[in-house]
Amino acid sequence: MDRILIAGAGGAPSEGVIKSLQMAHPDDEVIGMGSEPFDLVLSAAFRKYRVPYSYEPGYRAALLALLATERPGIAHFQNDREILEASLLRKDILAMGTKLFMPPHETIETCVDKHKSYLVWAKEGIRVPKNVFIRDVSDLKHAFDTLGDDKGMLWLRFSTIGGGGKGALPTNDFDFAKGWIDRCQGWGQFAAAEMLSPQTVTWLSIWHEGELVVAQTRRRIGWVHGNRTVSGVTGVTKVGETYSSTEVDRVALDAIRAIDPKPHGIFGVDMTYDASGFPNPTEINISRFFTTILFFSEAGLNMPAIFARIALKDEFPTLSQKINPLPDGLLWCRGMDTRPKLMTQDQVQRELLTP
Repeated sequence: MDRILIAGAGGAPSEGVIKSLQMAHPDDEVIGMGSEPFDLVLSAAFRKYRVPYSYEPGYRAALLALLATERPGIAHFQNDREILEASLLRKDILAMGTKLFMPPHETIETCVDKHKSYLVWAKEGIRVPKNVFIRDVSDLKHAFDTLGDDKGMLWLRFSTIGGGGKGALPTNDFDFAKGWIDRCQGWGQFAAAEMLSPQTVTWLSIWHEGELVVAQTRRRIGWVHGNRTVSGVTGVTKVGETYSSTEVDRVALDAIRAIDPKPHGIFGVDMTYDASGFPNPTEINISRFFTTILFFSEAGLNMPAIFARIALKDEFPTLSQKINPLPDGLLWCRGMDTRPKLMTQDQVQRELLTP
């Protein structure tokens, strides 16, 4: 029996990990910790601990006290800000006898800051949408002068920590963009980028000391409640589909190795297609699984269990192939307050009736 600590318990990103671990090894004790009490009480974790937010002064002491009480074999974090903090505390965590399966701190810092990632990729010649970091009004003016498409549209987003399309929107209106950045208090945190298409794909991978263990691609078919946001993006996938493309594989591998020549841990490369149909990397979700990770587990590729077994027991999986072992065309259909379904397009059509 192993004991595993999962942070952010109760939230969708962590619950997929917790359920995947429990699915693979029911006898293991998956301990949850989190800062949102009404999320935490809904967690499937074996025991649940409330701790301060990672940016609050009491976080370190609470985390180390929890580790002293539970003595988990490994701790895993599912939120960018908390991943950064845990990385800074890695010596303290390891001293408690708890393992981590994380890349170097420099890699984490580069990946959670989208503009830093962009600068690395641009320098390495990787095809990415042009970006302008917005420090002041003159930067914003320069962005509109150089990045707009044939309708003058560009994409604004937080370049620093933040997922779910935080603060993102498309616009061709300079005054509106300026007002939006003012409203978000985002000067020095926003970047503007060339507009890409709505089509996105994610290449999720686990590495061990520079060697690829496994990678699986998923493309997104819409966002939950995307029609209720300014950007159309919520960070919550409505339908995910297993997918494979040698071009996507190559871009993802190049994007990862440009940032870290010896990858270690979890690297999830988000890509968006440009007008010519080429996938451009937009960010790497570092040291965490995406929200719909239970999709892969239900389909037969339990990446959280693989991750934990490598970290805890140095056990590596036997797979038919390392890249995209799942068949194409599996769908993960999701909605609010309803259980997700693993289906195929044929199964969807068979369930639907025409009046």
